[in-house]
Amino acid sequence: METKTISTTIQVAQISELSVADRELIEHAMRQTDKSYAPYSRFNVGAAVRLVDGSIIVGCNQENAAFGVTMCAERSALFAAGASHPDIAVTSIAIAARDSNGFTTEPISPCGMCRQAMIETETRYRIPLRILLYGSAHTYIIEGITCLMPLSFESFM
Repeated sequence: METKTISTTIQVAQISELSVADRELIEHAMRQTDKSYAPYSRFNVGAAVRLVDGSIIVGCNQENAAFGVTMCAERSALFAAGASHPDIAVTSIAIAARDSNGFTTEPISPCGMCRQAMIETETRYRIPLRILLYGSAHTYIIEGITCLMPLSFESFM
């Protein structure tokens, strides 16, 4: 029997250490939390994606009493980008969340469905996705979704 070790590298930065472009993307995600519809969880999530041409597309979570119909912020932004600009690659995504106490201190991590959508985005455009997970204490910077989902289901069509 063989054992394999999977490791992940995540950069941890203060907002002031980020590039202007990364801060701008996070600010868009933060503003999107105001547009979130979260009457059940009261957990407002915003996301913003940057396309290779510099455009920014935003999304936010939209809850539903039938929870399976709920759309996460990450997929909302990724799918809006794909629908509006199908031939322009997505290069990065920023995610921010807040609750009744304000923005989360620690960065939140995307759910499994959103991670799979990010994998499909990388597969579609054939470039790694830069992921910025914002928390008021610090931001996680992740280069490529495989760091969050190493044994992923990929489409080889």
